[in-house]
Amino acid sequence: MRHILTMEVHISGEPRRRYVAVFLLLSAVLNTASAVTHYSIPEEIEEGSVVANLAADLGLDAKIMARRKIRLDVIANKRYLEINKDTGELLIAEKIDREYLCNVKTSSCFLKMDVTIENPIRLFNIEVEIMDINDNSPQFRRDTMHLDISESTAAGERFSLTNAVDPDFGANSINTYHLSESEHFSIEIQTGRDGSKFADLILKKVLNREEQAVHNLILTAVDGGVPTRSGTANIIVRVIDTNDNAPQFDKESYNINVMENSPIGSLVVKLNATDLDEGTNSEIVYSYSLYTSDKTQQTFSLNTKNGEIRVKEMINYEDFRIYDMEVIATDKGPNSLTGQSKLTILVTDMNDNHPEISIKSFQSPVKEDIPVDSVIAVVSVSDKDSGDNGIVDIRIADTLPFALRESSDNYYELVVSQPLDREKVPEYEITFTVTDRGSPPLSDNETMTLELLDVNDNVPQFPQSFYTIPVMENNAPGALLSSLTAFDPDLHENQYLVYFIIEKEIVNTSMSMLFSINPENGNLYALKTFDYEIEKEFLFHIEARDSGVPPLSSNVTVHIIIVDQNDNTPVIVSPWRAHGSVVEEKIPRSTDKGSLVSKVIAIDTDSVQNSRITYQFLQVTDATLFSLDQYNGEIRTMRMFSYRDPRHQRLVVIAKDNGDPALSATVTIKLSTVETAVKAYSDMTEVPLEYDIFSDLNLYLVIGLGSVSFLLLITILVTCVLKCQKPMPSKAAPPCRNSVISERNSTIADSTLVSNDAYWYSLFLAETRKGKLVVRQPVPKAGSRYIVSSLPRSTGLTETSDSAASTLQGSTTTGSSSS
Repeated sequence: MRHILTMEVHISGEPRRRYVAVFLLLSAVLNTASAVTHYSIPEEIEEGSVVANLAADLGLDAKIMARRKIRLDVIANKRYLEINKDTGELLIAEKIDREYLCNVKTSSCFLKMDVTIENPIRLFNIEVEIMDINDNSPQFRRDTMHLDISESTAAGERFSLTNAVDPDFGANSINTYHLSESEHFSIEIQTGRDGSKFADLILKKVLNREEQAVHNLILTAVDGGVPTRSGTANIIVRVIDTNDNAPQFDKESYNINVMENSPIGSLVVKLNATDLDEGTNSEIVYSYSLYTSDKTQQTFSLNTKNGEIRVKEMINYEDFRIYDMEVIATDKGPNSLTGQSKLTILVTDMNDNHPEISIKSFQSPVKEDIPVDSVIAVVSVSDKDSGDNGIVDIRIADTLPFALRESSDNYYELVVSQPLDREKVPEYEITFTVTDRGSPPLSDNETMTLELLDVNDNVPQFPQSFYTIPVMENNAPGALLSSLTAFDPDLHENQYLVYFIIEKEIVNTSMSMLFSINPENGNLYALKTFDYEIEKEFLFHIEARDSGVPPLSSNVTVHIIIVDQNDNTPVIVSPWRAHGSVVEEKIPRSTDKGSLVSKVIAIDTDSVQNSRITYQFLQVTDATLFSLDQYNGEIRTMRMFSYRDPRHQRLVVIAKDNGDPALSATVTIKLSTVETAVKAYSDMTEVPLEYDIFSDLNLYLVIGLGSVSFLLLITILVTCVLKCQKPMPSKAAPPCRNSVISERNSTIADSTLVSNDAYWYSLFLAETRKGKLVVRQPVPKAGSRYIVSSLPRSTGLTETSDSAASTLQGSTTTGSSSS
């Protein structure tokens, strides 16, 4: 190759320079690729393990290698090795499996790779030999091997077994086999031409299926690695039966007693012969031998399949007392084998007369409260036989509450031994059984029925001792509330029950006026419509009485709980207005942010959730101007009025309860803004209030005059103030600029006028309709009490005194203050 390139150098012109460059490049490569570097590593070493230091082995400087490009070949898309460019070390990039890489059992396995270094280009050949380790266990091609061996097979017979395989090489492959301990089998190891080893199974001892039908062996293959690895396979040897066992009877001879007059077809004895063989070798046929007489064969039949001997003709003790026979059992094997048994049948004289029973007297029915030891019946017994066969015993069932008492020879009385209860057992089947003492004993029986009459001995019983019945208010009169049924296990009139309410008065009202019960079936009805706000519960008793003599009774407690319905609509008590009217309020335009404008108060006479009131705006002229507290109903300003805000503001407030469905009420408040603040009083005692009321004419006059001159406006305002001036109380508080003016028929100065109690609301309405002003004011130094004042509407400031007002005092849970 180098010689050919030397010849091409003589080509002149431009190609000459190009071929010279190629020549130099190939010369450098060929100069560095002449030697092969060989390494040996075991398979399965960890990733990152160092194979060798290429820089040292190839005579390269590791510092220079870091600046030069170095490449390593990739084999079969797998990068088994890699080079650390900083140290020049050859590292394991991926675990190497020798069996996978070489794929065949060879003595050697190599990775041949080229390492290329640039600047200048140098090529190195690397050969890495992969050394085998013992990382694979021997495996059998089949986990279980089945062998069928006849029990007649001679010892020393050889049976081939499936060999095991091990993908490892050399000493790491299969070395030997072991067989689990067995007295009948051993193994012999053979070596094939290719060096593989396999085992043959050798029969050491003749098999006997009757002793052991199946032999379970374990064959273990062991390799020669360090440490050794092994694999196992199960060998199941099934022993094939041969007919080498003769049938055998349970006994060689039998002595059997047969009673005379035994029924034809009755079983005398069932012979049983067994054969230890299996299949047809164990199937047995029974037959009489030649030594069995014809008379015997005529009197007794033999079932050839199951060995049963039965009576074929009537047996008479006076004719034959002893029968001798011999039975042969023969198997169905190819060379059938037999077994014999002798039988002696002895005929026994029988007790052929049954005992008799006669009922002399019997009393039925009887009352269930009949006294213990009372006589119910008299019976007699007899037997025509003699001796033990003529002695008769009589008995009844031990579980019956009766006993037999002997009164004279062969006469017995039936007496009550335990108290009777008709509710548990209404009648008894009494069976008298008589048995003689013959062998075998004969018996007879007679049955009579004893009926019990009922006695009123059971009190009516309710399933529960206490009934809690919820009833929704506003129920319809006559509605069924519940069915209170008692049970009486007695019969007839003792079982017929009558129900009634035990009278009890509540606030001069009888329970029979509120509730009714059906006397026949115990259905409880409501006679009126209940209102939770008036009546919340009732407690009374219901009695159930039977019709027996004397009658028995029991009672049960009934607790009626009235369940609240959301049937009351919230009522707005503040600000008060006539039905359907609009509340008109006036407020100074100079009102500060957060000032109280009005307070909506509603009450609901329902309970718990149904009475919880929340407030919200339904309509509002300017949502940015007012806020409403959803819990206390206070309407406050969110900001100060501006000149752009309209003079009239319309607020629609809805008060909604928490019932399902919710009920609600609304109030419409029309607010008008005025330029002048009106004085308000924060009284610490009961003080009557009066307000300046501007007519529309005065308002128009103020606006007109204001446009003419400021001086004229001042004069008019001073005149109005002098005209409306009132004497001040001795301890008057400074006027409040946030007072509220009302043009309703009545004026409420305190924003928390009425408590949640319906009583104060009723008082408020009553006093207002009488033309009086109702004002609630805080009592001095007592935050937990308040005063509601009722003043005549026409009363002036100068005519009002402490004694002129009618004052009502009550307690409240929240303190209130004047706005």
